[in-house]
Amino acid sequence: MTTIGGLIFLLVCVFGGYVMAGGKFDIILHSLPHEMVTIGGAAIGSFIMSNSMHDIKHTLGGFAKLVKGARYTKVDYLEMLSLLYFFVRLAQTKGAMALETHIEKPEESAAFTKFPRIAKDHHAVHLICDYLRMVGMNADDPHQIEDVMARELKKMKEEELHPSHAIQAIADALPALGIVAAVLGVIKTMASIDQPPAVLGGMIGGALVGTFLGILLAYGMMGPMAARLKGVVDEECRYFEVIRAVLVAHLHGNAPQVAVETGRKMVPSGLMPTFQSLEAALQDLQIA
Repeated sequence: MTTIGGLIFLLVCVFGGYVMAGGKFDIILHSLPHEMVTIGGAAIGSFIMSNSMHDIKHTLGGFAKLVKGARYTKVDYLEMLSLLYFFVRLAQTKGAMALETHIEKPEESAAFTKFPRIAKDHHAVHLICDYLRMVGMNADDPHQIEDVMARELKKMKEEELHPSHAIQAIADALPALGIVAAVLGVIKTMASIDQPPAVLGGMIGGALVGTFLGILLAYGMMGPMAARLKGVVDEECRYFEVIRAVLVAHLHGNAPQVAVETGRKMVPSGLMPTFQSLEAALQDLQIA
């Protein structure tokens, strides 16, 4: 919601200041459709040229994150820590093979069923199951698994950041595309050089609307959107870093409580459960 609120505030200030200075909307409204076709069409065309169909769909889906923000809440982190505590405690007390019933068919696992929001998160489920499966295959070198997980999470983050990079690329191009629209307007004006000054002034003003739109769209809209989307992706990736921290701490031989506490410290400060709330959740944890 902050993205929408900020956008509205920006537009009110820009155009409100223009009106307060005595500006009139006639020229802007007259030129806006043509300039938007030129600038917006060129931006969309360059976006399509520089991205695959998969990346285009991914970027369009990224706009939803701008409105909703990061999807993980304090409750989600608390549930994830509780689930990981169950798994590492089970592995410590009954051995890695006891995890097999949960990781081979997670959709039938009582542990995942206990936390339906996690069960619906395919990235999280696959990450947990894949690396617990590696533990069951005697790949118990914590440094090796930590390195593999770090590389996978880096790959995942880079893929999720592509929409942000694509939007930023559009933002970088928009000022130049605005100049293109303005130059076309000047060419049109020069072709009508025999017109009276009042007419020429209106045509030049219309041409400058292209430059104005290109700069406004770039630095007032698309650039901030790209930065916001990057922030959302960075925050969501911390969720998976918590999983890595807990599993690696377990492989280093730490007690389940210590492993989970290690993961809790990786949670973003604003979403971090307190030690007491996590302890209460673990005490209430009952999985058949």
